[in-house]
Amino acid sequence: MTRSAPDSCPGVLRLHQAADGPLARIRLPGGVLTPDQLRALASAAADLGDGTIELTSRGNVQLRQMHDAAALAQRLGTAGLLPSPTHERVRNIVASPLSGRIGGIADVRPLAAELDTGLRAAAELAELPGRVLFTLDDGRGDVSGFGGDIGIHATGPGEYALVLAGADSGARIPAGRAVSTILAAAHSFQRLRGARWRLREIADGPARILDDLPLRPAAAPVEFTARQDIPIGWLPQPGDRIALGAAVPLGALPARTAEFLAAVEHPIVITPWRSLLLADLDEWTAEQVVRVLAPMGLIFDAASPWLLMSACAGRPGCAKSLTDVRADAAAAVASGRVVPGGAPAPDGTGIDADHVVAAGRQHWSGCDRRCGRPPGAVTDVVAEPGGYRITGP
Repeated sequence: MTRSAPDSCPGVLRLHQAADGPLARIRLPGGVLTPDQLRALASAAADLGDGTIELTSRGNVQLRQMHDAAALAQRLGTAGLLPSPTHERVRNIVASPLSGRIGGIADVRPLAAELDTGLRAAAELAELPGRVLFTLDDGRGDVSGFGGDIGIHATGPGEYALVLAGADSGARIPAGRAVSTILAAAHSFQRLRGARWRLREIADGPARILDDLPLRPAAAPVEFTARQDIPIGWLPQPGDRIALGAAVPLGALPARTAEFLAAVEHPIVITPWRSLLLADLDEWTAEQVVRVLAPMGLIFDAASPWLLMSACAGRPGCAKSLTDVRADAAAAVASGRVVPGGAPAPDGTGIDADHVVAAGRQHWSGCDRRCGRPPGAVTDVVAEPGGYRITGP
């Protein structure tokens, strides 16, 4: 596929003119945020925008209705959230959120930081498209199924599979060469891509990158699937520490709630499921966090129907949307029409918003573009001129 239009993916220095005003997207390699950085985001959302921090499906965040671009850039730069004006849009690095704390074969957290540093140090990689995605999976298989462009997947102590266009290439690399190999593959992709945005759009792209590195398949490929087992609730860490996983309804985190999260003064990880982790807590602190933040709207219940629900921006944020899809989706949750299990609803069309009932993982969209749709088996609830259309996975 050859694109006829330039990549217009937004950042901090290049805002997207959404229907409700300018939108900024801030990259968070590995989803990692310090409390001070979260405070800076909350302050920017409240002072310069609509008062909400949006969590994205790549573990990044967005701020809407930004009315002072210069002030935003200054604030985020001071907070360390804009370390490179030239490379800000290519720092799309998704890493296993629980890595180094709970489970997994390897700790990929230091690799995320090293990869970010390597990307910013290579001038030519600033020309990568803003849609490029790097994935670092610690072996549990939670992010390799996201269809990233270039990544690694831990296959054993000190060994990684090289992931290209969302699939195991069969090549195996030692841990000490993991980041340098990803960067070499990124350079190769940049040379090959022309006007294309994603590696999967290049004919024989993965094979051509392997030849360029050079590497050869050395093992049977690991099969990846898109997983939706979102880490939610009380998650015991070694050493009597606790991580709390919290779902954020429709990924919209109010600035005031973010301020309370930052006040806990513990590491925060934004996950690619539009949820977050608050890590390294003692038991007493974890109990207080749940007591305070659950009434403010964060979801710590792994059985909540909110975990089955995602939606695009809808109206008024998107001019292409046919309706306020988020309000309709929220009403479906509130009225018990999001069914956790059982037989999926039959496909249908022209269904009034108040009568939509769907089972299992579902994504509500304001138009056929289905922006923000998660990978894997998902029921689509898509707005049409005469109601909603339901299409099962």
